[in-house]
Amino acid sequence: MARLFTQKPKVARLSRLFLEFYSKLSAGGALLVLCAVVSLLLANSGIAQSWIGFWKTELNPGLPGLHAHSITDWINDGLMTVFFLLVGLEIERELLVGELSDRKTALLPVLAAVGGMLFPAAVFWLFNSSHPQNWRGAGIPTATDIAFAMAIMKTLSKRIPPSLAVFLTALAIIDDLGAILVIAVFYGQGIHFFWLGLALLLFGLLLFLKRRGLQSLWYYLPAGLLLWWLMMQSGIHATISGVMLAFAIPFGKKQGESSPSGKLLDILHEPVAWFILPLFALANTALPLPGDVGELLKSPLSLGIMAGLMLGKPLGIWLASMLSVRMGVAAIPTGVNGRLILGAGMLGGIGFTMAMFVSNLAFESAGLVEMSKLAVLLGSCLAAVLGYVFLRVAGK
Repeated sequence: MARLFTQKPKVARLSRLFLEFYSKLSAGGALLVLCAVVSLLLANSGIAQSWIGFWKTELNPGLPGLHAHSITDWINDGLMTVFFLLVGLEIERELLVGELSDRKTALLPVLAAVGGMLFPAAVFWLFNSSHPQNWRGAGIPTATDIAFAMAIMKTLSKRIPPSLAVFLTALAIIDDLGAILVIAVFYGQGIHFFWLGLALLLFGLLLFLKRRGLQSLWYYLPAGLLLWWLMMQSGIHATISGVMLAFAIPFGKKQGESSPSGKLLDILHEPVAWFILPLFALANTALPLPGDVGELLKSPLSLGIMAGLMLGKPLGIWLASMLSVRMGVAAIPTGVNGRLILGAGMLGGIGFTMAMFVSNLAFESAGLVEMSKLAVLLGSCLAAVLGYVFLRVAGK
C-alpha cells in the first residue's frame, strides 16, 4: 500500500478517496450497533407495545400509485433507495478509477464475493433441503454489511495492513451488487412489464443524456424519483432504482470528485451513515424476543442463516480467493496472506443491514421474518466477535 502512495500519484489520490469512504462508513457502523441494541431493548421493555406499534404505523402520502405503508416499509422501500444509490456510486467509482479498475486486482474480491455468496446459500440449503417453505431464505446469509464490517476493521487498523481493508471493502461492495441482483431476480412481487418497460426506457434516456455530456444533478435527481416510482409499480423492488440512477450519473475520470457523481457521493455519505442506516437499524430490530427464543434459534431456518453467515461466508471467501490465486487469475494484495483473508471472510459474515433487508422480502409470515432477523442478529454478532479475535491474533 505504501508503494501506491510513492510511485503512482493518481493511485495515491484514489487511495485517499477510498480511505475517506472507509473512515466515514466505519464511523457510522458504531452508531448502527448502538441503534440496534437500543431498539432491541426497547422492544422488550415496558414500552414495547408503543415502540413496536410506532414502527408499524401506516402513512398514506395520498399520491397516485403510492399506497399506505408502515413507517418501516417506507424506510425499507424509500430511504434505503438512497443507501443503494450511495453503494451504486461507490461501485461506479471503483470500477472506473478505483480498486476494481485493474482486471487482476479486481478479480480477487470479485471471485471472493462470488464464493462468499454461493457457499452461504449452499450451507443454508443443507439445513433446509427438506423444508421447502424456507427455501426463499437462501439469499439472507449471502450479503455483507459494509458499515459493520468496516467498523470492526477500523478497530484493528494498527494490526492489519490497509490493503486488507481495501480487499474487504471491495468485496463488500461487489457483495452488495450481487445482493441487489438477487433481490431483483428472486424477491420481486410479480413483474408488471409495462411499468418495467417504462422504467428501462427512462434509464436508457438518462444514459443517453450522460453520453451527451449533461452534467447537472438537477436533471438526474428528479428523474431518479420518477424511476423509483416506476420500479415501485413494476413489482421489482424499488431500491434497485438507486443503483440504476447511480450508473446513469456521470463520473469523469479526469473530473473525479468534481464530477456530478463525485459531488453526490460526498453529499450522501453523512446522511446515509448518520441518519438512514441508524433509522433502518431502529425500525428493523424492534423485535420482541419470544420466551422460547432458544427453541426458535434451533429451527432449520435459524440454523441455516447462522451457519451460512458464520461458516459459509468465511469458507467461501477464503476458498475462492486461494483457488483464484493458485490458478494465477488473481493476486493477493501486498501485506496480505491466507490467514488474513480468512479473517476478513469471518467479518464478511456480518450480514446485518442487507441480510435483514432480504429477510423482509423473503417471507410473508411475520413469524418467519422475525425468526430470520433474530438469526441474522445472533449470527452477525458471533461473526463479528470471531473475526475480530481471529484478526487480532493473525495480525501480529
